[in-house]
Amino acid sequence: MTNRQSLIDQILQAFRDHGIAAAIGVWFTFIAGLATAVTRKAFTNEALLHKLEQELNEERGRVEKRRDEDRRIDHDRLARIERDIHDMRNLIFAAFQRKNGD
Repeated sequence: MTNRQSLIDQILQAFRDHGIAAAIGVWFTFIAGLATAVTRKAFTNEALLHKLEQELNEERGRVEKRRDEDRRIDHDRLARIERDIHDMRNLIFAAFQRKNGD
């Protein structure tokens, strides 16, 4: 009897001999790929978050600038109203004084 192995037996023997090494290699490759994907995603999210924070700060600056402008306009308007009230009070007082002085 010969000691010949069939093709399937040879394939199974090769898998038994090299299968664990191949499995470990695939496992390390999977872990490395996963780590790369997670790291890339984290840096992408960090960059996106940084960009959004910058845009938010710019928008807050624009809003604050607009509020300051609105406050200045309101202050000027109120100052004009107070000046008009003061002028009208003086005008009425002067007219009242002339009427009583006649």
